Amino acid sequence: MYQKYSSLILLCLLFLNAYPQDQEKAILKTFHSISSHDLLNDATELSSAKYGGRLSGSPGYQAAALWVADRLKQASVKPGLNDGSYFQYFPNAYTDVLNPGSVTLLAGNNNPRKEYKFPDDYFPGSNSASGTVSGEIVYVGFGISAPELGYDDYKNVDVKGKILLMETGLPYIGNDSTLLKWEKYSYHRYKFQRAKELGAAGFLYVSKIANPNTSYLEGFVYAHIGETVAEELFDGTGRKYSETNAAIKKNIQPNSFVLNKKVQISASTKHFPDSRSCNVVGIIEGSDPKLKSEAIILGAHLDAVGSPGCLFPGALDNGSGSVDILAAAQALAASAVKPARTIIFIFFGGEECGLYGSSKSVQSPVWPKEKVVCMINLDMAGNGTGFRISNGKSHPDLMRPFADANEKYLHRDLISSETRVNFGRPRTDAAVFDKAGYRTLSLGTTGTVKPVYYHHPLDNTDALTPEIMEDAAKLLYLGILGLAGNKNISIQ
Repeated sequence: MYQKYSSLILLCLLFLNAYPQDQEKAILKTFHSISSHDLLNDATELSSAKYGGRLSGSPGYQAAALWVADRLKQASVKPGLNDGSYFQYFPNAYTDVLNPGSVTLLAGNNNPRKEYKFPDDYFPGSNSASGTVSGEIVYVGFGISAPELGYDDYKNVDVKGKILLMETGLPYIGNDSTLLKWEKYSYHRYKFQRAKELGAAGFLYVSKIANPNTSYLEGFVYAHIGETVAEELFDGTGRKYSETNAAIKKNIQPNSFVLNKKVQISASTKHFPDSRSCNVVGIIEGSDPKLKSEAIILGAHLDAVGSPGCLFPGALDNGSGSVDILAAAQALAASAVKPARTIIFIFFGGEECGLYGSSKSVQSPVWPKEKVVCMINLDMAGNGTGFRISNGKSHPDLMRPFADANEKYLHRDLISSETRVNFGRPRTDAAVFDKAGYRTLSLGTTGTVKPVYYHHPLDNTDALTPEIMEDAAKLLYLGILGLAGNKNISIQ
């Protein structure tokens, strides 16, 4: 027991020796000013109907971006762009879904008519064209034609004028070099374009997740359905949906066929092809004359999925990460002890549309890449009891200030992982930076205590645990101060 407490005391002394006693008191004063009440209020603001679900490119997203920029300004966090602006713009078309539309199984072939219900059975397509289409249903597996891989879901089936029942993702599920050959076929936009090229009238996507990372194609109407509906559509075919799906992935062999049923899909939308969106970028200049030329980037995506049929508030995904970073920015700006290195805060737009904002950041960096210590990303960091720092084991020098701060002040369970090569398409803003050659950490939570409603109308503030958000902001504040002041840390 004595040895345990001696080790803890030694750890605390090592953490505190970086600061004189009066500076430590000042740091802790700011640390204790970070409040779960304030974080929940900010998450409630961003999740409110006035922002319409923060769909990137929309007026609602722009209003949310203005709100964040105003909060940064109030905290004396300076604009991060060379033109004195907080806003880094990029093209971002979007589609406004005006109502839930409908999905109806039509009567015929001994099938009774059935009207499916929103949001229990389906979500309208976030980029569906406006109109009504109907036709015979053809199951086309993953909707891929890859002759070089000897795979074609469309072989021997006529889909012209038909409604396709289609899977997301790929039949190949390994994460290895072979996946690279499949990557281009994993994109939703490829699947949409291929279906359109072959004359399909529309399709039902087996993934009941609101998703603006899809294509708008004139005259092409679609909706998202859950696996329960897919199983119902398989009734009477002599096959089960789940077994058919599993067999395609096990054998990597297509299994497309006509279901002998007809469906009608209606959608009411308005497309805005020439819209643009933005990242919100703030900066705190480093206090050390030498180290201030080096920067740490702290990022989270501000956008959510909009209002496809009703409001999808986007509280956990990713209002939580955004307000965690906002609280950390406010604390670092207010702290009597300033970070030695420069800290850049980026609230990304367009993440849900296809990682547009983070891609813009690496293509048009606000800070020289060779002078960036690392990029730290937060996504859905607002529901749980502990922390996970992805890539931390591969970058122990970056990880250590956060682990030390947690051990001394927060006492949360904290796990980390090694960097894992992803051979598939990037799925997070951190992956975009990682692929561009930046060192990255991702802060997330563990021990989920509330249901997670991913891209769902119930992703509201009831899905948040404000206490973990407070501690995430506190961890960022202390960890970044420690990381920014470490003179021995290497760049890249």
